[in-house]
Amino acid sequence: MKTLLAILVLSAAASPALAHTGHGDASGFAHGLLHPILGPDHLLAMLGVGIWSGIALPRHLWGGAATFLAAMTVGAALSWAGVGIPMVETWIVGSVVLAGLLVATARAGQARLVTGLSLGAIATFAACHGHAHATEATGAIGAYLAGFLIATAGLHAAGIGVALATARGGRILQGALGAALAGSGLLLMAG
Repeated sequence: MKTLLAILVLSAAASPALAHTGHGDASGFAHGLLHPILGPDHLLAMLGVGIWSGIALPRHLWGGAATFLAAMTVGAALSWAGVGIPMVETWIVGSVVLAGLLVATARAGQARLVTGLSLGAIATFAACHGHAHATEATGAIGAYLAGFLIATAGLHAAGIGVALATARGGRILQGALGAALAGSGLLLMAG
């Protein structure tokens, strides 16, 4: 009986899981700062880009993050200019799967072509993130973007920290991190 009561109380208290803040208020610095942390798609993708950077770019740890932040800003500008991106939500969830695959396969000193292709993919998905969040922003959009960029950079830094902290775990741990990220992305796709 206690279990049934607990289930009923928790079910009544539950709210829908919305990946983006645009379903409610999305204005100003505080909302921009909170979304990347509270949106599971963004949180996982940012951590993944940071982890990838920490593994694949040991001499340029911020390469993935800088690429992401710049492309996210371009995506926001496209949105505010009225340029649409078809299936943007699908691309965003796909970015979590991609981040997991990049983490699982990253190697320090990998071929420049592989690194370039990886950064190109990161930029493409980042533009989608920026576009979606700029589309839902209202009111103080400059402050919203500033908060969003700061939180995103912080999540990249956390991902780099994870990469550095787990470097001694070897390829098995790296593969497990990548698989967990990619699997999370697939779960987000499944709804």
